[in-house]
Amino acid sequence: MTDLLSRIEKRDAHVCVIGLGYVGLPLAVAFAEAGFRVTGLDVDSSKVDAINAASSYIPDITTERVREQVDAGRLDATTDAEILAKVDTAHICVPTPLSKTRDPDISYLVVAGEQAAAHVHAGMLIVLESTTYPGTTEEVLAPRLAESGLELGKDYHLAFSPERIDPGNPTFTLENTPKVLGGMTPECTRVAAALYGTIVSEVHEMTSPAAAELVKLLENTFRSVNIGLANEMALMCDRMGIDTWEVIHAAATKPFGFMPFFPGPGLGGHCIPVDPLYLTWKARTLNYRARLVETAAEINAGMPEYVVEKVAGALNDHEKSVRGSRILMVGVAYKRDIDDTRESPALDVMRLLQDRGALVDYADPWVPRLTPAQGVLADQDSIEGLPEVCAEYDCVVVGTDHTDIDWPGVLAAAVLVVDTRNVANGLTTPNVVRI
Repeated sequence: MTDLLSRIEKRDAHVCVIGLGYVGLPLAVAFAEAGFRVTGLDVDSSKVDAINAASSYIPDITTERVREQVDAGRLDATTDAEILAKVDTAHICVPTPLSKTRDPDISYLVVAGEQAAAHVHAGMLIVLESTTYPGTTEEVLAPRLAESGLELGKDYHLAFSPERIDPGNPTFTLENTPKVLGGMTPECTRVAAALYGTIVSEVHEMTSPAAAELVKLLENTFRSVNIGLANEMALMCDRMGIDTWEVIHAAATKPFGFMPFFPGPGLGGHCIPVDPLYLTWKARTLNYRARLVETAAEINAGMPEYVVEKVAGALNDHEKSVRGSRILMVGVAYKRDIDDTRESPALDVMRLLQDRGALVDYADPWVPRLTPAQGVLADQDSIEGLPEVCAEYDCVVVGTDHTDIDWPGVLAAAVLVVDTRNVANGLTTPNVVRI
């Protein structure tokens, strides 16, 4: 591996990123900007065509950054897995969703692993970045690569390094967020750390891939459990007639021993709703039930229904029923300033309201169109004309905090705010009903 370390130091290594989504494209661009030649590999030809046309399809990565690297000859993309036979490093960044039964679905990871195994060669480094359960690198990838007859830790190297991409976060980027890394052998860790050290400010080395895999699950399970606590506090405060947000903000004045988390319509995104279930699944295989994690997941999963009940109550206070009411959802992405609707609880709220007979529209400048594949009943386009158009609706449901709008004094018969950070943005209507 001395040759690969030398090529990394000289920026002569050819890097391949498998999976060009929210994780893969930023990684590919970062390596290219560090001076490496990078080839992206994806089954989605539209993504490949976009990159080769020097265009970005992810908000965090500007088209200018992609164009600069493509024009410099450092970045291209392909759908042909044969490229793996020619590269020095391969980084697997494919989706790891949940199955219909809410169990881990590593089918994309298995396919990528088999592609890597079919083309592994001496001097190659393979790194898994996709979130998964502890043991995946050792139990799923390593055996497939071993079939090559090459010696792990000598002829080729294998490691796990969990992605820490936070879409829409301008403060913490790939470059200034420490990179956790665990190799199959100490030499695997050393080689992988040398490569990632060229694009991030700090590499934190772990003793094993399994430990690194568990780090990612702990990070997001921590958030899931604490959000679950905040949501349960909201449910209790509702019964006691106390403002949840007032309580949380007051608790946050304590300078030690407390970290504020806030209630909401549920969990969204590619990590927090999914990762804890990878952990609970792994625990069950060890005959252990992660009760705290499971309970938090149940509370969070019930929040969309709670929001719908609050909508029904708000409408009822104005002598209206859900059926036939015109309802506007403001914000359907899972967080502000992004186009990512994966696991967005706003879509669950929309569907539940539609199931009850409501006429639901939505407004989100980042998500111009929704389809049934995303969970709504029919194709829908985002409406325009905020905030004036709000007065045409019986209820306005503010779903996320990514619309800084100069709201009028009265919007509709009822306004349900499921993320009261919007109040700070000028939402002062007297008809507000909060979680």
